[in-house]
Formats: sequence, structure tokens, C-alpha cells
Amino acid sequence: MDDFTWGLVQIVGVHTILGLSAYVILLTGQVSMAQAGFVAIGAYVAGMLTVLAEWHIIPSMITGGLAAAVLACIVGFPALRVRGLMLVVATIAFGEFVRLFWFNFDYRIAKGDIIVGPEGGEGFKQIRFFPENGWTTQDVAAFIWIVAAIILATLWWMDRSRAGKVLRAVGEDEMAAQSVGINLTVVKVSAFTAGGFIAGIAGALYAHYTTHIEHLNFDILMATFAIAYPILGGLANVWGTLFAAIFIQVIVIEVLRDLGDVRNLMFGALIILVMNFLPRGLFSAQVVRKLREWTGLGKTSDA
Repeated sequence: MDDFTWGLVQIVGVHTILGLSAYVILLTGQVSMAQAGFVAIGAYVAGMLTVLAEWHIIPSMITGGLAAAVLACIVGFPALRVRGLMLVVATIAFGEFVRLFWFNFDYRIAKGDIIVGPEGGEGFKQIRFFPENGWTTQDVAAFIWIVAAIILATLWWMDRSRAGKVLRAVGEDEMAAQSVGINLTVVKVSAFTAGGFIAGIAGALYAHYTTHIEHLNFDILMATFAIAYPILGGLANVWGTLFAAIFIQVIVIEVLRDLGDVRNLMFGALIILVMNFLPRGLFSAQVVRKLREWTGLGKTSDA
């Protein structure tokens, strides 16, 4: 494959992680538009650690995720006291606050013959850990998908554990969940924190494969992508989010590139159609059950 194709593989991997960050929150029935803000935090923190402090990508990425998780936890307590439209508005406001913070953030130091670091509206350039350490485009793509696979596997395991059942119970009926002793605030804030951590990881990877970030990268469109993937794919399991990210980024964004702005209309129309005719997503529990029956994978559980 050429570099363009490997670049597309990288994009799909990062967007899959982005979608999974919203998937965790949506399981509790909450719609958050703050994911772009958490991505920005992870991107800038990890970028500053590799560029200014000369850390390795892995501890930088984890620290960026933790920074986003801490802020998500702090924001989660007041934000999740509201529901529905008010939660959407509150999280949009938070995302814009983070974006404007980085727009005004300026911290640059001399590194050899050049000045590096975030430069407000000019963005953060020279995030060159991968090329400086000899990583090829294929190496970067493989690394991104290893991280994505770890997150996918973790959430897949969580879905089948007690934690996943608790999240789904809160999302399906808060009153019933509270009646059996589930602390709604703890569950929602925990999901919000986990979603922030995963979004921070996505941001760290995004910053390092693009090598140049700026505040405009983390706008409402990125937040829309984040919640669109699990909504389109469905919340029956994590694989729906994965397939939705591949479909949107490969088919709608790249294959149909010649259609120009018409793609935006198609993207919006697709979401509307799915929400009206397939409210549980393209890969709902019923669809997954039928696929298992057709492929014979469900026979073992029936025995």
C-alpha cells in the first residue's frame, strides 16, 4: 500500500478510538459533545511532553489520557446533574472553552536552532516524535491499531462484566437502576471519566501522526463524529462503532470525495435515517443475533 492508504488507516484507527470514547458515555444514556475538548487536552499535553520534555510516546500518550480523564471527572459532577438538551449545551460550552483555551495558550522554548511549543492561534508545530525516531507510516499505523485493539478488547470485556451491565442498566432505566441500589452519579461520572481518558488517548495519537495541531482541529465537527459512530453502529457491542468509523471515513469521506460538500448532506441524512428507522443502530442486538444465526456462531450458546 502507498503512504496515502496507510494514512487513511491511521485516520480510521484514531476515529475508532474517538467513537469508543463516546460509546462508554452513551451506554449510560448521556449524550456528551465534550469529546473534542478531551481530544484537544490529550493532543496538547502529549505533544508538549514529547517535544518539550522529550518523553517517549507511550508515557506521553498515557499522561495525556489521564489529564483528559481528570478534567472529565471534575467536569462530570456538575455537568451530569442536567440531562437531555441541557447536557448537550453544557458539554458543547465546555468543548468550546477548551478550544479557546488552546487558542490563547502560548508556551515556547528553544530547542537547538528552532523555537518549539504551542503558539496560540498559530497552533503547535514540530510534533515529530515518529519521524525523528525512524518510525515509518506503516509503523505508526500499526501502533495506532494496537492501541485501538487494546481499547476495543477492554470495552468488549467490560460489556460482559458486571460493570457493563451496570452501565446499561442506568442507560435503559435510571429509576429501576436506582431502586436496586445503583449510585447514578458514580456510574455516570465514571463513564464520563473513562470516555475522557479514551478521548485523550485519541488526541495524543492524532497530534503525533499529523505533527501539527491547532485549536480549529477540535471543533464541533469532531464532537459530532465522536457520537455519530456509536449511534450509527449501535450500542449492542463495540464492533458497531468500529464498522461505523470505517464506513464513514472510508466510504463517505474518501471514496465519495468527488461529491464535495454533498457528502456532508449524506452524512446528516444517514444519521437521521438511522435514528428514525434503526434507533438502536445498524448493528443492534437483533441484527447481531441474526448474523450469529446465519454464520452459525450462535449454535454454541444454544447447545
